[in-house]
Amino acid sequence: MPSSTRKRGKAAAGFRAAVLLAAAATLLLPLTGCSSLDTTAPSTARAHAATDAGAGAGAGADAKNAFGTVDCRRAKCVALTFDAGPSENSARLLDILKEEKVPATFFLLGKRHIEKYPELVTRMADEGHEVASHTWDHRILTRIEPDEIREELRRPNDAIERLTGRRPTLMRPPQGRTNETVHGICREMGLSEILWSVTAKDYTTDDSALIEKRVLQQVSRDGIILLHDIYPGTVPAVPGIIEALKERGYVLVTVPQLLAPGKAEPGKVYRP
Repeated sequence: MPSSTRKRGKAAAGFRAAVLLAAAATLLLPLTGCSSLDTTAPSTARAHAATDAGAGAGAGADAKNAFGTVDCRRAKCVALTFDAGPSENSARLLDILKEEKVPATFFLLGKRHIEKYPELVTRMADEGHEVASHTWDHRILTRIEPDEIREELRRPNDAIERLTGRRPTLMRPPQGRTNETVHGICREMGLSEILWSVTAKDYTTDDSALIEKRVLQQVSRDGIILLHDIYPGTVPAVPGIIEALKERGYVLVTVPQLLAPGKAEPGKVYRP
């Protein structure tokens, strides 16, 4: 085996081990920390948007990207999101999304990811996907100092803006761990926090059929699906997930499309 392949394998194994160590805490999110958060549902964001003619025109622009305009007040929408890339699997994922004409939202890591695969970041933006932040080094934001939080958020934003010409307005906190300090810094930096309602726990398995089954068991209208394109079982599961969702009448959208004509507000936390 070439040394470069061994190194990639060790890096992936190390990241997987770190995620697995945190998995027990992460699985408690719906029952503990995040349940006490003041979160905004996509339907609430849409309902609070102005409905006069001027606002309507703006809403169409906000909801429009390379995949067209979607009105999730009428369509049965769901957002497909991917954390912790880009990775060596992301090019194939982008091929699948292009073939299926489906947009996604990518919450990217900086260290060892954005800096390693800059061409994939550019491709994500060029092909109409929403490019957002998952911090620079996946540090748990509730455990570090305010200046360290700012650095974790600033570095990927700077890198993404250099590559795409657009500064991210969305972020996803590692493990979904957030608090009032994080909210305040996000408000200061023009970022909204995006959580999720569906997780395949793909960090625990390489079984693509199981990943697909878990997603489809949990999904409902306005859902935000959390997947990780860094794991080998995830990308092969995506075609089946997309096909099944379309058969059920879902329209797959980016997170901004899901909220439109509402718009994610800095410092707020969004979760179905």
